[in-house]
Amino acid sequence: MPEKIQSMENMNNYGFIRSAAAVPAVRIADTAFNAAEICRLASDAFEKEVSLVVFPELSLTGSSCGDLFLQDLLIRGAEEGVKKIVEFSRGKTVTMIVGAPVPYRSRLYNCGIVIRNGNIKGIVPKTYISAEETRWFASGADFLSPEVRNDGTYVENGKDTVREGFCGEIRYAGQKSNISPNLLFGLGHCTFAVELGGDVWAPVPPSSFHAIQGAQIIANLSADKEVLMRDTYRKDRLKQHSAKNICGYIYASAGFGESTQDNVYAGAASVWENGHMLAENERYQIEPSLIVADIDVQRLEALRRKSPLSCISPVGTDASSYYRIYERRNVGAACGSDFEKKLYRTVEPHPFAPAEGLDERCREILSIQVSALMTRLNHIGCRTAVIGISGGLDSTLALLVAVLAVDRLGWTRDRIVAVTMPGFGTTSRTKNNAWDLMEALGVTCREISIVPACEQHFRDITHDSSVHDATYENSQARERTQILMDIANQTGGIVVGTGDLSELALGWATYNGDHMSMYGVNGGIPKTLVRGLVKWAAENRFVSSEDPHGRSIRSILLDIVDTPISPELLPANENGEIQQVTEDLVGPYELHDFFIYNFVKFGSSPEKIYFLARKAFDYDDQTILKWLRTFVRRFFNQQFKRSCMPDGPRVGSVGLSPRGGYCMPSDAWSTLFSSDIK
Repeated sequence: MPEKIQSMENMNNYGFIRSAAAVPAVRIADTAFNAAEICRLASDAFEKEVSLVVFPELSLTGSSCGDLFLQDLLIRGAEEGVKKIVEFSRGKTVTMIVGAPVPYRSRLYNCGIVIRNGNIKGIVPKTYISAEETRWFASGADFLSPEVRNDGTYVENGKDTVREGFCGEIRYAGQKSNISPNLLFGLGHCTFAVELGGDVWAPVPPSSFHAIQGAQIIANLSADKEVLMRDTYRKDRLKQHSAKNICGYIYASAGFGESTQDNVYAGAASVWENGHMLAENERYQIEPSLIVADIDVQRLEALRRKSPLSCISPVGTDASSYYRIYERRNVGAACGSDFEKKLYRTVEPHPFAPAEGLDERCREILSIQVSALMTRLNHIGCRTAVIGISGGLDSTLALLVAVLAVDRLGWTRDRIVAVTMPGFGTTSRTKNNAWDLMEALGVTCREISIVPACEQHFRDITHDSSVHDATYENSQARERTQILMDIANQTGGIVVGTGDLSELALGWATYNGDHMSMYGVNGGIPKTLVRGLVKWAAENRFVSSEDPHGRSIRSILLDIVDTPISPELLPANENGEIQQVTEDLVGPYELHDFFIYNFVKFGSSPEKIYFLARKAFDYDDQTILKWLRTFVRRFFNQQFKRSCMPDGPRVGSVGLSPRGGYCMPSDAWSTLFSSDIK
């Protein structure tokens, strides 16, 4: 294995923060017991190499203490519990956020306390206090008033932290600390912030402001009371909120041991990333729970750079109102051997076509394609749509889209001119499938062999036809495109392109051949999804009609799905079977689509893509490396083809159109990116 790749085995930081939500056992008002339980779960988190663990709201006392919160003994007991947790944290790399009632200036605040390595890094009071809670607690909004502002910037202890903004100072648990709802904490390459319970239910939660100021992870210490359908509502809220703010969100709510005198606390815990749940626990458990997930901060930052969060600064989010606490030491993300062995998140091997929600995804994509083609056909006022049909996946999908489009427009299907153009490598399987499908769909069918024209062309340019090189292959693709363009002129139509996003990314198309059309309906769809769309159409849209030979459209489509992907530019073998299998030449499309997704959408480095691919696939390391190098080289070298690609609809978050899909100069060098995996 190359030296660079060998060293990757020892690397522990790919932009992940190992995070956890903990629900400990709790005894109401028993602060010593609660502190011990928090330390026990924190120890488990430390063993799992967690960097950030979040405990429930008021976890030192229990959230259902009622008027006991007004007892000084309970308040002091919570402070003593915090002291024990602080002492426990010495020498440990895990950052803990625990909940406790904190007195300040004759008021009591419901706070999240950030503890790391024997230090209280900051105290965050709850902002949105319910009517019930006002009986005991004041709002953290008090700290945003000018009278508690510390102007200027200064360094504490010479080098450990940098402070600025609106903040109070407090001596708590034997330490001088900061107290404010607007605290931002640095943790290696990550910035996190804290909100509590009902803060997230506010019309504009504090975490929205935190995210705008740079917090990539939000911790929520909660004590949510469980009622019918509350869990569904909570998940919907956290999903939407983490997506809106493009953040990681760690949620831990009070559970077993809280008083059930009037309410039940289910102990819900979950970890989210940009609208996706990474982990959750099972509610209503007697035993304590600890759920762990690796939040990809690099991914969040990549998405933020392309979002309004990167540029807006609405009223109320002035940076001067924030107090920033940065660690000068390298506290990093998850570290050690366990990180390489186990990643606490699922790495989807087929991000363009995940199994979950595929039905809805296919339905929507086809609707986008059909609507786009309808608009273009109607706008131009053309009489026909001309498509080259090979019997392969891409041309099949384009034909199905065209059929659905003309049906919606009220046109007769004979206005689709489908042309099959057998060449030197065309097999009986693909030719028969092409004809059977065209006839079954009721479109205008034409067959034009390209063999005579190509043979004449070889003679004209003095090319030996027995030499099966790029000239031999590309001449066929260009001949087919010329035929389609001329038929489009002849019939008053446009050529509907069939090339897909994967081929565009790799440059796996003949320049001025199949690379070109008048409208490319598949240009936003990767190969793995093309296959899924054709299969979905077979099972949901075209299930009953039959061709003249008695084959159902469904059976034809499913056979096309099972046909090896090939341009069929080289002669078939002695058995008449496809000799030129694309994935043997350029690599597995499932790998390339994985590479495309992570490189384009998240700006992931090849090194990180390699790391993720090893987690997602069963391929051996050398296979992944081989095709990753191929991807990087071809993606850069073939940009000139994408720079002049035809119009076509973008259907997902990843697009390669030079008109906003992915803008890259054709002369960009791949050196830096190739060296990342050598």
